[in-house]
Amino acid sequence: MKWEISFSNSSLKFIEKENITEGDVVEVARKTILKFQGEDLNVDIKKLKGKWTGFYRIRIGKLRIIAEFNFDNFSVLIEEIDWRGRVY
Repeated sequence: MKWEISFSNSSLKFIEKENITEGDVVEVARKTILKFQGEDLNVDIKKLKGKWTGFYRIRIGKLRIIAEFNFDNFSVLIEEIDWRGRVY
């Protein structure tokens, strides 16, 4: 199934400011989807609690991506991207 990946304004600003490509983030989201589907990939995912209930944290070194996965509609919203300690 084809997944739709969208970005919040704050995540797009971070991508532009830090000179990261959207393609890199899309690739991480794609790998995360495959991990959820049972593939054995090295992706560090954590389900979040509190005000971030329903979201997942994806860790790539010191970079953190907060994303919401909607498995019914096959969509991903990249809500926040930031460095460790500043994202939450």
